Amino acid sequence: MIIDCHGHFTTAPKALESWRLAQIANLNTPELGPKVADLKISDDELRESIETNQLRLMKERGSDLTLFSPRASFMAHHIGDFNTSSTWAAICNELCYRVNQLFPDHFVPVAMLPQSPGVDPATCIPELERCVKDYGNVGINLNPDPSGGHWTSPPLSDKHWYPIYEKMVEYNIPAMIHVSTSCNSCFHTTGAHYLNADTTAFMQCLTSDLFKEFPTLKFLIPHGGGAVPYHWGRFRGLAQELKKPLLQEHLLNNIYFDTCVYHQPGIDLLTKVIPVENILFASEMIGAVRGIDPETGHYYDDTKRYIESSSILNAEQRYKIYEGNTRHVFPRLDAHLKAKGL
Repeated sequence: MIIDCHGHFTTAPKALESWRLAQIANLNTPELGPKVADLKISDDELRESIETNQLRLMKERGSDLTLFSPRASFMAHHIGDFNTSSTWAAICNELCYRVNQLFPDHFVPVAMLPQSPGVDPATCIPELERCVKDYGNVGINLNPDPSGGHWTSPPLSDKHWYPIYEKMVEYNIPAMIHVSTSCNSCFHTTGAHYLNADTTAFMQCLTSDLFKEFPTLKFLIPHGGGAVPYHWGRFRGLAQELKKPLLQEHLLNNIYFDTCVYHQPGIDLLTKVIPVENILFASEMIGAVRGIDPETGHYYDDTKRYIESSSILNAEQRYKIYEGNTRHVFPRLDAHLKAKGL
């Protein structure tokens, strides 16, 4: 089975964006709406949005199952207050659950959290619990910078985040560390802010002893880990100067990387530097990079091609990347698949 651990509902029907724009327009006058009940998206609209986009490409490219969460850039936790984010998260999470119900063999939901700058992360727990218990979510997306590029929150190692971690451990779910839209003009959202955050999250963990506090906590750092694999020697050296254990012991029982790296040399570097056991297949298809690479004639985000073309990986290692590692990092997904005889 080829499991894509990083999918977002980037093709949601237009009514979702229209509702969100109305919500933003009335931040100071919420009594004017919109109400949750005002959003009308039919099952047929959801089917069309998936069948003509994600599912079509999954079949063309040869992947079987996608872990599916709300569109990352639309999370926009910096907009409004906690009530704004809470309502928006609930709507988006329900839509991903409905996609799962319509296509249970192809999509499994992952939740966004109703984060808000300066608000205690414990306020996210009711939505997290609802998604796990009622929707069967197998993981969450955790935004380390709800301010949208201004980094006003404490580092991930701070006790500020512990209420979320405690629930993650209780429910045995991992978190993909994924920022949202940048509202800081210094940082392009997908070209800078995303990759900065991936690198920053790794370094915050490196300088701390977070995983001594939470030895079973699991983080998935997307986009191939940002700059991490490319500068692995730097991180090893910094850990050494900080008197930390070797990275294999210090971080790699808890931190994993995906394959949202959009060229062959990048995937080759990732699989040379990072242990195969810490790499999960992903594409983030119909995401940040949607075009065709003129050098290859194929879509940049058709990442399965890079795994298949690798001269580094053997069959057992490909199995780990495609399926085995994801089932390990997402135990609830593994249990879900086993219950279906898979």
